[in-house]
Amino acid sequence: MRLMTFFRSRVLAALGSAVLLLSLCASASMPAGAQAVQTGPPAPAGSQAANPVAGRDFTQPEAQANLQVDTDPVLSPDLEVNPKPAAQSAQAADKGVELQKQKNGVFTLQEDVNEVLLNCTVVDSKGVVAPDLSRNDFRVWENGAPQKIDSFHHQDVPVSMGIIIDNSGSMRDKRAAVDAAALDLVRASNPQDRAFVVNFSDRAYLDQGLTSNIAALQRGLARFTPGGTTALYDAVAASATELANHAKQPKQVLLIITDGADNASRLTLEQTIGRVQSLGGPVVYSIGLLFDTNKSEAQRARSDLQMLSDQTGGVAYFPDSLQSVAQIAANIAHDIRDQYTIGYHPTRPVTLGGYRTVHVEANAPSHRKLIVRTRRGYYPSVVQKQTADAEQ
Repeated sequence: MRLMTFFRSRVLAALGSAVLLLSLCASASMPAGAQAVQTGPPAPAGSQAANPVAGRDFTQPEAQANLQVDTDPVLSPDLEVNPKPAAQSAQAADKGVELQKQKNGVFTLQEDVNEVLLNCTVVDSKGVVAPDLSRNDFRVWENGAPQKIDSFHHQDVPVSMGIIIDNSGSMRDKRAAVDAAALDLVRASNPQDRAFVVNFSDRAYLDQGLTSNIAALQRGLARFTPGGTTALYDAVAASATELANHAKQPKQVLLIITDGADNASRLTLEQTIGRVQSLGGPVVYSIGLLFDTNKSEAQRARSDLQMLSDQTGGVAYFPDSLQSVAQIAANIAHDIRDQYTIGYHPTRPVTLGGYRTVHVEANAPSHRKLIVRTRRGYYPSVVQKQTADAEQ
């Protein structure tokens, strides 16, 4: 009996040494900087800690990334990105711009990183879209100087879109109609479009990242917890950053739906517009549900939304009731899909920096008067940043 006990103890000691040796070898072979993920001592089998789903309260919303944290790469509207060496920039400039048809029949816009692209909506005096224009019908000016149009397309190219919806308490009775209209807009858009959902009050939350999945977008819209103040400017700036960081399509749109004026943002309206322009200038469409808002606040909100849309080439809508929102969403979807894309290389070198104003006109014998909506200007630092990104 003593002999058996002796051998058993020797075997256990040998096994313990082997386990220790294997652990040391595994630690030594771990790559530099790698570490095991551990937040505490091991949980006993069958406990809630061992099964994180068992301990979760599904009546509460999931923790979302806070878009209010300023991770924007553009620290101010005047920040300029240092260009790559001239030899590399010249190599990137040879890439050209073309509209390519993929195997699935979808057209994609291949962007020349040194070219300024303008998405233009053209309507007549009655607001009806003019779909029959050619390159020769357009004229472009930058800082008052005429520019040569180098590329021209009138195709339904895919869009990356941010849907930004007011989450404040006053929206409680409006959200059902608003969410339905937003989903109808996505359904009426190009099937290759990708959209994300941001709900905001005093903070902005990315409740669904870029996707073409209607069900996922519907879940993102459903994460509605009414309350708080209205930090509209911050939400718009953060959403423009989301597009700049993650959108794959050069054509980009933001849709804002709110029923009040900003009263909680860190940024001003001017800073927000500068931020949007410096990040590539997505077109901003806005819907102001101001029919039951007090007069002074409604006036401020209307002015803000109108300026955001005007400066970026979009449209601001102010319906008299919720019943009009669905038709407005359909109009926006049609507007986005029936745009002209005009490209030009600025006569003034982009290295000189500074804000550039842009003006576009259209004239055609078949139309008496045409109105062109496009962004009012841009920062050439965006062109330089695109060049740097393309060369990495």
